Amino acid sequence: MTPIPAPFPATRLRRLRRTPALRALLRETTLTASDFIWPVFLTGGEDGETIASMPDIRRRTVAGIVETAREARSLGIPALCLFPYTALEQRTADCAEAWSPDNLVNRAIRAIKDAVPEIAVMTDIALDPYNIDGHDGFVRNGEIVNDETVEALVRMALAQAAAGADILGPSDMMDGRIGAIRRALEAEGYGHVAILSYAAKYASAFYGPFRDAVGASGALRGDKATYQIDPANAEEALRCVARDLSEGADMVMVKPGLPYLDICRRVKDRFGAPTFAYQVSGEYAMLRAAAANGWIDGPKTMIESLMAFRRAGCDGILTYFAPEAARMLND
Repeated sequence: MTPIPAPFPATRLRRLRRTPALRALLRETTLTASDFIWPVFLTGGEDGETIASMPDIRRRTVAGIVETAREARSLGIPALCLFPYTALEQRTADCAEAWSPDNLVNRAIRAIKDAVPEIAVMTDIALDPYNIDGHDGFVRNGEIVNDETVEALVRMALAQAAAGADILGPSDMMDGRIGAIRRALEAEGYGHVAILSYAAKYASAFYGPFRDAVGASGALRGDKATYQIDPANAEEALRCVARDLSEGADMVMVKPGLPYLDICRRVKDRFGAPTFAYQVSGEYAMLRAAAANGWIDGPKTMIESLMAFRRAGCDGILTYFAPEAARMLND
């Protein structure tokens, strides 16, 4: 009798990769359109203005953003995040436009909530779109001052809440701003408004195209290293997240995204709070440029990059790919 050879190897992991059905059955991570927040840029100029460093991204007017919200609804994308373009000549040292009830963002919030109320509207809270210096806070004698900036951010937050924003996104990285905004919201009757804090926002080189999109590239004087996190630091990011959650943030964000997946994983594991990542403009532009040159498969790379966020523990992703990715996933 011929002896039965011992199996080699006993465990063959490739068995479970053999067919599309088996791979689908055992897929550990899911990605759907409902995982996306779609960042969009607003303009007071012509609808559809192009942004050279962000291919296929266009600025929308208030009327155009309503069309975008309807598109998001049809694709199953639950939320938009609004960012205004402000020309250099419209920026001021006092940043007063940031909390004007009739500024571009607040008009857009009201228009979306009137026309497509089921879409959640997220806003950005920082002074850089309005600041002649291009910084997220007031500049006094060359220093970005903290407490005076926080007072302005509270005024900005209340104006956005009054306009109907569902989610406020403080992206400034000033100390104490989450607690100040949360207290003001509660005091003024806006306790239902959620805060998605940019809790771990790094002083990154990946933001360049975004600054083109909001008109900040020519305005920025110096860098943001005194208030955004050093890219070499991880424990500091965890301390920032802990602080913002203790002050009343409902959700937290890591920014940028792909270069900081380790931070996403650590934040989710440590705190268990709703955790988001922002696939920022530089990440988007690199993938678009490589695809345009034929160096990568654009659609496959897009989905792979988005799946990485979910695998790293993120509950959702801010991504400029949102509509394109949603169409692929829906099909």
